[in-house]
Amino acid sequence: MSSAAEDSVAARLAALEARVAALEAAPPAVPAVPEAEVFWALEGLKERTPTPGAVLFTGAVTLPTGERAEWQQGHGLAELLEDDWSQAASTLTALGHPVRLLLLREVLHGTGTAAELAEHERLGTTGQLYHHLRQLVAAGWLRTTARGRYAVPTERVVPLLAMLAAARR
Repeated sequence: MSSAAEDSVAARLAALEARVAALEAAPPAVPAVPEAEVFWALEGLKERTPTPGAVLFTGAVTLPTGERAEWQQGHGLAELLEDDWSQAASTLTALGHPVRLLLLREVLHGTGTAAELAEHERLGTTGQLYHHLRQLVAAGWLRTTARGRYAVPTERVVPLLAMLAAARR
C-alpha cells in the first residue's frame, strides 16, 4: 500500500475510534415513555369527566420540614367559566409580590416566626414584613399558629405549588 493510502486508512481508523469513544462515553438513551404513562392524570380525568371537560390539580409532597401535604381539587369547565373571576383577585394579588413569594418559600422551609423571617435580608424592614404577612394571612396563604408562628395551611400547600408550577415558562 502506498503512503497516501496508508495515511487515508489511518485517518479513517482514527475517526472511527474517536466516534466509538464518544458513543461509549455518552449516557445511555432514556427509553421513550408511552404517551399513556406520560399523561396518566390527564387520561384519568378524561375518563371520569363528561364533555366539555374539567381542570384538575393534585399533589403529594413532603416539605423540607417533614410535613406531608396531599391534595386534589377539580372543577368542571362550565363551573369555572360561569364563576365571577374577580372574586379570585385578592387571592391572586397576594401572590403577586416577590417578597410575599419569598416569605411563603421560607415558611415552607421551616422559618416560621416573624423574628426568624425578619433576619432574612431580602424581606425588608419589620414594618414591611408585617404588611406582607398580613396580606398573606388575609388571602388564606398563611395562618398564625401557636406562639406567633406562621404556616402555610396544609390545604394550601399543593395549590400554592401548583400555581408556581403553572407560572413556569
